[in-house]
Amino acid sequence: MTELRVYLLVEDLQRQFAAYLGTPTRARGYPPFEGQHSLIVEVAPGLAIERVIDLALRAVPSVEPGILFVERQFGVLEVHGADLDDVRRAGAAILDGLGASPEHQLRPHVLYTDVIEDVTDQHAVIINRNRQASMLMPGQSLLVVEMTPALFAAVAANSAEKVAPDVTLVDVSMIGAAGRVYLAGTTADVTRARDEIARVLAEVTGRDQP
Repeated sequence: MTELRVYLLVEDLQRQFAAYLGTPTRARGYPPFEGQHSLIVEVAPGLAIERVIDLALRAVPSVEPGILFVERQFGVLEVHGADLDDVRRAGAAILDGLGASPEHQLRPHVLYTDVIEDVTDQHAVIINRNRQASMLMPGQSLLVVEMTPALFAAVAANSAEKVAPDVTLVDVSMIGAAGRVYLAGTTADVTRARDEIARVLAEVTGRDQP
């Protein structure tokens, strides 16, 4: 039996997060664009994601798959499109095929949050060597958030950019044991982003994590 772990509808992709999803390391399929809408699904066992993508694309051929990834335990799919109704219909086809509902997903759990003010130059250099998005500048404030399941880092990053568009998306890790978001900017902006991430994740309905 296929377990639905994450079912995320990410509406109105923001500029920086859409660009991050479009990098070659992420968008192994079709890159999304700012203003499009995304559906991200995680299931177990991992290979069950091949059935999930088949359900979505047969029902709504107009949506485009951006990420299809089978990791050690779980499978991840991201599809997107300009029409929100199309993305919703693709999601409905997935849920119907799995005999599941969005409430069957796991609720996110925040493991760690911190705001580091006035980042030193050496700290910025070493973070920038490992980043996958934009650069952290010395003197900025840095927000770090870690959560499970990892895919919730996607909605966290996109939601933060909506309320604080001047923040810099430094890195997002959304596949693996835990998800992580790095955002940089003024203390006021990253604090606003932190509060929005907490609000959005707290509103997710689902089952308790084992």
